[in-house]
Amino acid sequence: MKYILTSAIIFLAHVVLQAQNIEVTGVIKDTLQNPLEYANILAVPDAENADMRFSITDKAGNYLLKLEMNQTYEVTVSYLGYEPQTFTLVTAETDISKNYSLKESLNQLTEVELHYTPPVTVKKDTIIYLADKFVTGEEHKLRDVLKKLPGVEVDRDGNVTSNGKRVTKVLVEDKVFFTGNSKLAVNNIPADAIDKVEMLDNYNEVAMLKGLKDSETLAMNIKLKADKKKFVFGDVEAGTGIKKRYVVHPNIFYYSPETTLNFIGDLNNTGVKSFTFRDYLEFEGGFGKLMDDVGSYFNLFNSDFSRYLNNNDYKSNTNQFAAGNIRQSISKNSDISAYVITNNAKIETQTETNTAYLDNDTPFIEDRTSNNTVNTFFTIGKLTYEYKPSFKEDLSYNSFVKISNNDSQGFISTINPVQNNQIATQSDIKNINLKQQVSYSKKLTDSHTGTLEASYTFQNNKPVVNWQTNQQILQGLIPLETDDFYTIRQTKKIKTHVANAIVKDYWVLNSFNHLYTSIGINAAFDNLYSNDVQLLSDGSINNFSSAGFGNDFQYQFVNPFIGLEYKFQIGIATFKPALYYHVYLWNTSQFNDKDSKSKALLLPQFSTKIEFNNSEKINFKYQLQARFPSVDQLADNFVLSNFNRVYKGNTSLENQLYHSASLNYSKFSFFKGFYLNVGTNLTKKIEQIKTVTQLNGIEQFNSEIMFNQPEHTWTVNGAINKKIRKISYKFKSRFTYNDFYQLVNNQTNLNISKGVSSTISAESFFKNWPNFEIAYTKDFSNYQAFGNKTKFENNEIFTALEYDFLNDFIFKADYTFNNYKNKTAGINNQFDNANTSLFYQTENSPWGFEMGISNIFNTEFKQQNSFSSFYISDSKTFIMPRIFMFTISYKL
Repeated sequence: MKYILTSAIIFLAHVVLQAQNIEVTGVIKDTLQNPLEYANILAVPDAENADMRFSITDKAGNYLLKLEMNQTYEVTVSYLGYEPQTFTLVTAETDISKNYSLKESLNQLTEVELHYTPPVTVKKDTIIYLADKFVTGEEHKLRDVLKKLPGVEVDRDGNVTSNGKRVTKVLVEDKVFFTGNSKLAVNNIPADAIDKVEMLDNYNEVAMLKGLKDSETLAMNIKLKADKKKFVFGDVEAGTGIKKRYVVHPNIFYYSPETTLNFIGDLNNTGVKSFTFRDYLEFEGGFGKLMDDVGSYFNLFNSDFSRYLNNNDYKSNTNQFAAGNIRQSISKNSDISAYVITNNAKIETQTETNTAYLDNDTPFIEDRTSNNTVNTFFTIGKLTYEYKPSFKEDLSYNSFVKISNNDSQGFISTINPVQNNQIATQSDIKNINLKQQVSYSKKLTDSHTGTLEASYTFQNNKPVVNWQTNQQILQGLIPLETDDFYTIRQTKKIKTHVANAIVKDYWVLNSFNHLYTSIGINAAFDNLYSNDVQLLSDGSINNFSSAGFGNDFQYQFVNPFIGLEYKFQIGIATFKPALYYHVYLWNTSQFNDKDSKSKALLLPQFSTKIEFNNSEKINFKYQLQARFPSVDQLADNFVLSNFNRVYKGNTSLENQLYHSASLNYSKFSFFKGFYLNVGTNLTKKIEQIKTVTQLNGIEQFNSEIMFNQPEHTWTVNGAINKKIRKISYKFKSRFTYNDFYQLVNNQTNLNISKGVSSTISAESFFKNWPNFEIAYTKDFSNYQAFGNKTKFENNEIFTALEYDFLNDFIFKADYTFNNYKNKTAGINNQFDNANTSLFYQTENSPWGFEMGISNIFNTEFKQQNSFSSFYISDSKTFIMPRIFMFTISYKL
């Protein structure tokens, strides 16, 4: 039964591909016989059950149309600024060759121009799709529309790519939609409201900085239909299922030229998470912006709040989500906008982990089971004011707030050669984060443009953690007093103030030479307090401060800098060498110990872009980067990290220093329905902060030192997509290599990890046949430590089917099969998952009805592996059980 869906999809693909087509080819030129790149050819069939066909010319003016045999089409050939040609074409059973010559339009506003818009318009860095030319009427959300646009893809998580490049910002009517993240847009904007989809490459929010300030942002701008530009639209879904399952999902949108109101709600206990870590990244400024400051990204990634957002596997999950957005035009030149996102969730998780500790002297195995119940609440808000009196001036102010409160209760059972123990855990983590940002840009003269960016951030984090057990833990590391039951409490308080400012002058010497000068300052002021104690049965407190525990640490960091960038163009290549001079001043203070240090660094950068044409590019970037330690790494008294770990910082730590370089090549062709993207990234650490571990069984003592042995991380990735007829074929692969040193029990060892992950897939885009997607992923990885190699392998097959039948029904199903192997340990596990639904809605009715089943086979867990500098783990993560749901939807 589990393989019926896969077999059916493969069979349907074979049957459908037997449909016969003929090819219409030729060249489109102007009257001077110059080829016209990106000319449109649209073939609209007379028969209602036949598909519309569409093509775009390549740089030589060639086009290829695949039409059905024995059909009559109305064919329109068009190019921006030229008079279109329309004619009737009757196909037989042989291929056709036909060339066209378009005349330049003397009057751009002729009657024909007003009544015809090309399905796709391609400019230097903009692609515009006319949605109505590609949709067939059964689409419900923006996601369904995007899947039918040539060169555009939407994955299962709601991420959008255009010709291989990922969309990182979403706009509606030129205004940012909520946080700008694609997931909220593609899953909620109704399909019938969409007029055009614009892909804007090298997007910059400040128009005057385009061509000056480098941007790799690809923005997607949704243009609404005329009758939706001042209209309330949206839908409401409500459903119930067996075992008290429920879902309520309202989406309400109001748009007008002056006012925008949006509301999205989601109440469910089906495991659906409406706000993810990637959504959070967009709130913090986007992945691209954060990766410019790697330290900020990793601090964000490792926060307690982010760890919750990253978790997608639960035994149970009750989720309450609401998001509201408003934008109001105050005047012709200014807008004010705000959004609030709030989420309240209760989740239960369970993992079973088999861990092999790799210490040469005493290798051993630990079996650990962890159960957790987590209650999490957060509210995120943003207020934005924008003032744009003219093209030459731009002002924006942003105010952010994030409030979160997470509490959890857990139970850990560990079985290892040293001990069998059970530990109960409790935690309560409260956090508030406030951030103010202002940016101002002004065209000073014809050749000078100035910008100012400044921000201030305040963060107050208050975690409290309890560990309870009936056995002593961390003996020799913490001064426990003998008791019937052991309760250990840790209280921490971290206050952070961060201020940043940069002033930049963009000097345009001429069209091919620019000179940019920057001056700025970064400052951070941190206070860390920690206290670890034992709560005794008689009510007294055993404070660990006598054993060197407890921190009251202050850290001040100031970094003034100046930078010079020279941007010049030679032919098709643009080069930008840069040099930044940084001065670093920092002070640390704990109790009576104070220390002050300073350092100056010269950090070079270099980038180049080679544009062969609009659709073929090479990008290269290099940076020498410095990253300074956090307050946690500097505080030099002991602190508990977990029930089996003690940590001690080091005030003598300085900066990490590493080289990073990337090279990317991309090419796409509408004419061939093809894109290619290949890239490689290399990071070499030359000075770094390294963790030193003393390991006793599963218990660890960790400290930090400066380490100057080089370590490398290298990745190579590639993706290729080719559309043949109505099938899109894709292949992507990623190779990773990482060598790093581990310092365990006074031994220094070089570890090496390698991995290859490859996926081959096919997806159909039929109008009158069932549509399918099938993908096969093969993962290889091996890890070398202490002279031993461990090999992992995973095979995954994914299949999906969507069939619109009898005009009013939509059937969907998907199936995933995994075969996981730890080849060294001889572990072999198979697990699969499947979901299905049947949706019914008549064409003219606002009501829709759906029956669905998730996790059809009631799969209990997923299998995965992980490794660190001294252990390798195989884990079972338990997931949501089978769920039956009946849902009713109403379209406003």
